[in-house]
Parts: sequence; structure tokens; C-alpha cells
Amino acid sequence: MASFLFVVPPLAGHVNPTVALGAELRRRGHEVAWAGMRAAVGPLLEPGATLVPVAEEVPDETVTALAQRSAGLRGAAALEFLWRDFLHPLALAMAPGIERAVAALRPDALVVDQQAFAGAVVARRAGLPWATSATTSAELVDPFQGLPKVGEWVRRQLVELQVDLGVDPAAAVRGDLRFSEHLVLAYTTEALAGPVLGLPAGAGPVAMVGPALGPRSDGDLARFPWSWLAGGGPVVLVTLGTVNAQAGGRFFATAVEALSGTGIRTVLVAPPELVGDVPADVLVLPHVPQVALLERVDAVVCHGGHNTVCEALVAGVPLVVAPIRDDQPIVADQVVRCGAGLRVRFGRVTAAELRAAVAQVLHEPAYREAAAVVQRSFALAGGAPAAAGHLEAMLTRGGGARRRSPGPGREPGASGCPGDPGGAR
Repeated sequence: MASFLFVVPPLAGHVNPTVALGAELRRRGHEVAWAGMRAAVGPLLEPGATLVPVAEEVPDETVTALAQRSAGLRGAAALEFLWRDFLHPLALAMAPGIERAVAALRPDALVVDQQAFAGAVVARRAGLPWATSATTSAELVDPFQGLPKVGEWVRRQLVELQVDLGVDPAAAVRGDLRFSEHLVLAYTTEALAGPVLGLPAGAGPVAMVGPALGPRSDGDLARFPWSWLAGGGPVVLVTLGTVNAQAGGRFFATAVEALSGTGIRTVLVAPPELVGDVPADVLVLPHVPQVALLERVDAVVCHGGHNTVCEALVAGVPLVVAPIRDDQPIVADQVVRCGAGLRVRFGRVTAAELRAAVAQVLHEPAYREAAAVVQRSFALAGGAPAAAGHLEAMLTRGGGARRRSPGPGREPGASGCPGDPGGAR
């Protein structure tokens, strides 16, 4: 039995895959814990999960304020904000708490989110094996290949961050915090993301395991008005995710104009006060049980967030993608390239254009057929069980885990099938 410490940022889309993976590791008898910000991460974990709070000196309001400040940014301004105002300060704030968690829990390995850079620094400093948890496929395809100056700027930010965390400058130049030298877990497949390209020297094997979906703390499931979906006609889900909703006023209004009165029932995930009054064939809710709902919809209109796109394709649902910033344009291009959807312009799409795009993915079978190809690739990749198998194999390559006896009143979990680590690239 081994012990794993997940290090995650205060972002739901980055935490959710680790919840499924943690549940699978526990089922196999391993111990798991999380290091993250209490208010943002705690509600996403299963009841009874071990959370070691970090960055407690950072007020909850600060994270909210950062999200609001970033809402209107695009392009280079958004990238600069992400690194200088969010990722760099977050790493500095999290590092002491992660070090305390490692000292107290003595984990056999860390699983570090690709944007929780302090976890990578602490793992290397402690000499522990660690795996990257890559919740977007954008970094697997060299996102700055056509923008070498931007890529160099990002690399400088990584070096500066490591130096600020006490890493020797010579070592900082050699180490890329985004990619573990031991293992990179990517929650996608080649059918969607394409082949892995342009990883830095020293990056470990990449295991494409597909989406890791599992139990979530989802009180919206019981509250959703499922009877509203009954009846004829297609159902379309429109969502901009948890971070971008406040920037979506114009887009939401365009979606309502485009889809109402067309025989389509639209579930619009948005702050109701941002949308106002809507026709009877539009249901506006601030939150929905997305994974369950996707089994009941015919198409998704979204921002290109990696989790939303993958969850839609797990259900075999085609998409219309309106990317806003960050990795979303890359993910949107992946959707178009694999044939599972169309791309529209977030800030400029008209109601007529959006209506035509939704009609196209609803009524032309090729889009649903392409979505089904990706859906099958996800199923074959193995998800959380495959990811757990790769983590176990990583420990085996590194000399094995410490043997532990179960805690008080706890029985060892079933060993299970360790998953096929042969899919690592």
C-alpha cells in the first residue's frame, strides 16, 4: 500500500479529475490526501477526504477578485495576468504548506496539477517521485510553436518562479515545472488531442488515460428540474464554465436569440441576473449537474474548456465551441480537427451564425459520428483506473512504496486490476 498526495490549485476543473483518481487509489488500498486551499478545494472532495490546507493567509475573496479581474482579458494580456497575477503568487503562497504536508504525511509520491508549480518544486527538493496531472491537452502540443517569443517568455517565468522558491538558478534553467520527469497523466486521448509534440527535454512518459470521471459532491443533481426536459425536440446545453460566466453577457443574449423559438430547448448555465427574462423554451440556472445532464442533451455550446469538452465527448455529444482565452482556442481547434464540432467567434458571433452552427451539428450525422469515435477512444483509454495503474507502475520503477498497515477501523481496499501502463508515450 502506498500514500499519494495530490497538489491542486483552487480551480474546480483541475480538482475534479483528482477526485475520481483518488477514489480509485483508495479502492486499491492506497492512502490519498490533497493539499490545496480549503474554501475552494474542500467542497469538491468526497466526504471524509483528507485535505491539508495551504495558503491559508490568502483570503478567499482574493481568488474571487482575481477571477473577476481576469474576466475581460484576452490574448497576451490574459496570458500575462495568468502567470504574474495568479500562478506565480499562488505557487509562492502554497509552497510552505505543501512542505509541511510532505513532512507530516510522508507520502510515497505526489500528483501535481500542471498549474500548481510549488508541488513540483517541493517533490524535487524532497527527492520524491511525482506525476504531472495535466487537465488540459494544450501543453502537450507545444502551444507556442508559432509564437517563439511568447514561448520564451513563459520559460523565463518558470525559471524566475523556481528561483523565487529557492531553486538554484542553474537547476531552474534545466527543470520545467509543467512536466514531471517520472510521469505525465493526460486526461485526453490522441483521437481528440492529436499526437504529443514539442515536450521539453527530460519530460517523462505521457500516459493518455482519457477523462477521469467519478463521484462528485453535486447537490445540483436533486435540484435540477428533470421534468423540464421531457417532450419532443432537441435539447442544447449552453455553458461558459465556472470561471468565464461573468464575461458572457453578450454571448448569453446571442444564444437566447439564436435558439429560442426554433423547437430547441436550451439549458443556459449563467447567473440569472446576467440574462434577465427569457422565453419558456430557455431554462436558466446558475449551476447544473453537468455530467448527468450531458446524457440527456443533443449538443453543447461552450467556451472550449477542456473538462466541458471532454465530458461532452464522453457522452458522445457534438459541440459548438466559442473559445475565449488561455487553452480554449487550442481545445476548440482539436474539436474541429477531429470532426466533433464547429468553432465560432465568442466576441463577434451573431445570432444567425450561432443558430446555423447549432443546426449543423444537430442535423448532420458526421458530427455525432466523430464525437462517437472520440467517445470510444476515451472508454478504451481507461480513465481513473488506468491512471492509477500508471501511478503504481511509477512507484515500481522507483523502487516501490512503503508498506503501511491500515488506519484504525479501516480495511485495505480491493487490489483491483492495476490498469495497463503500456499506453504511456
